[in-house]
Amino acid sequence: MRFDDITEAIGNTPLVRIDPAVHGLRNIDLYAKLELLNPFGSVKDRAAWSMVRPLLDGAVERGDTVVELSSGNTAKALALIAGMYGLSFKSVTNRMRVPEIKDLLLLLGAEIDELPGRSECLDPSDTDDPLTRMHVLLQEEGNGYVHTDQYFNSLNADAHLTGTGPEIIKDLDGVAPDYFIACVGTAGSSTGVARALRQHNPDTRVIGLVAAKSDFIPGIRTIDEVHEVGLFEPGVYDAIETISADEAIDGLLTLVRRCGTLAGPTGGGAFQGAVRFLRTVDPALTSRRTAVFIVCDRVESYLSYLRERRPELFGRPPRPHSVASVSAGDLTSVSSLTVDAARVLAERALVIDLRSPYAYQALHIDGSINIVDEVFADLLHAGLPFSRRQPVLLVCPVGEKSATYAALLTRMGHPDVHSLDGGVIAWRDAGLPLVRD
Repeated sequence: MRFDDITEAIGNTPLVRIDPAVHGLRNIDLYAKLELLNPFGSVKDRAAWSMVRPLLDGAVERGDTVVELSSGNTAKALALIAGMYGLSFKSVTNRMRVPEIKDLLLLLGAEIDELPGRSECLDPSDTDDPLTRMHVLLQEEGNGYVHTDQYFNSLNADAHLTGTGPEIIKDLDGVAPDYFIACVGTAGSSTGVARALRQHNPDTRVIGLVAAKSDFIPGIRTIDEVHEVGLFEPGVYDAIETISADEAIDGLLTLVRRCGTLAGPTGGGAFQGAVRFLRTVDPALTSRRTAVFIVCDRVESYLSYLRERRPELFGRPPRPHSVASVSAGDLTSVSSLTVDAARVLAERALVIDLRSPYAYQALHIDGSINIVDEVFADLLHAGLPFSRRQPVLLVCPVGEKSATYAALLTRMGHPDVHSLDGGVIAWRDAGLPLVRD
């Protein structure tokens, strides 16, 4: 193959059959769409090029900066494309959670703006949130920016309606698969591919996978976060199921070690979620069926993520008192307080805000201290960092992460630890005071 520039290499990725000995399905042929083989390394190459291509001529003429609210693969692809056209790229985000991605963006010459925000993801309805205000500002003309707007730009999904979906059908000899299982991030790939497949086979079942509420899986949103994404349409999916970080890592290891596929956590989650769902329908089938999932990106960018959660993979001993060890049973013992009860407790308790420094600086409960969840996790490995006689109230954006840490502290023997039910968002919505640094 010969191309005039690297963007011509975007798309036409392989569709690879997974060995039945790996997945154990008797009546279903399972295929992986290897989007990690796009030139910039991920499925987001398609969306980035689709969104920015019609804007490039004007941007070059004006000398604009390409900007996107992204801390991951979309930012990486846009930074590379912008550089090809002599343009600057700016990543605006609430929080860079994967160190390798941040380092790579800086290497590519990107500027990174980490803005304060009340929660960990963009909430367009919260007009006082700095991240939301930036999103509104970027819609204005003549501001020196070209905003690709991945969460609301229909070209995100169109890249997969005209590209990824038809490629799957072509590689399956002109037939759409019976099942399509997709992790949901911006919802662009799942929405676009689903539409393309159903144009050929209206009976194609689409299963969306979201992260468990207390988990962080790069590239996958939780069920609460996904409803804040403008491209997300619940009707696209026949079912939406939850995948845990542990399941995503298990799937990643299977793809890497058994299939020779250097999949990241999103691809691992897609594989594990696909196999889990398909096992529920496989025994009743009387004829062959096909199913497809997407391997979104590569594992190399997530080594620190894996090292934190599975240190034994790198020859390191398991870390004591790890939040990753918290089970569903542990969570049943958590004392989650209503806003009114938490307000009373806060007058005598140590209130620990687990959000990012930027979110904390924007607005927080008066008298609380900020210990970012990753730092707090490190503190707990050595044991309880405060007296058991000290009541503790843990706070996060919506009460999920704080509940997990409260469960861990309870298991470690703290008798008086609580989580704010609904988090800072519930406190704000109740009209209780928040202060700004």
